[in-house]
Amino acid sequence: MTQSTRRQSHAGERGTFKGFLLVGVCACLLTLTGCPYYGPYYAAPPGTVVTAPASFNRSFSAAAGAMRDEGLALNVQDPGSGNIVGELNGSVVTATVRQQADGSVVVQFNSSNTRDPTLLDRISRSYDRRMGR
Repeated sequence: MTQSTRRQSHAGERGTFKGFLLVGVCACLLTLTGCPYYGPYYAAPPGTVVTAPASFNRSFSAAAGAMRDEGLALNVQDPGSGNIVGELNGSVVTATVRQQADGSVVVQFNSSNTRDPTLLDRISRSYDRRMGR
């Protein structure tokens, strides 16, 4: 009877060890799920400006933010159509964001009745700052 008792205790120890091992492996895997991979990093020579192609979402957000930076109240923000419409003191400004076939993004700011002749230029500069240019 003593031998069977020992066998059961060894079996219980193996099960406990496997349980700890399984928990440890799962914990390691869970920590890796939160780690994004940004791809390889290549150092550019000093004095070189490296720009990555802009994504549609980043460009759309930067255009809307640039309009807000200049005090416009945004009435329309439709990423599906790429249109943003804002108003400031009766002046209506429209931004259109389009992704082209080659993957590049074109952003254009327009206004039909701007009372402030420098408004579009200020929005454009704010957009460039937000895009890191």
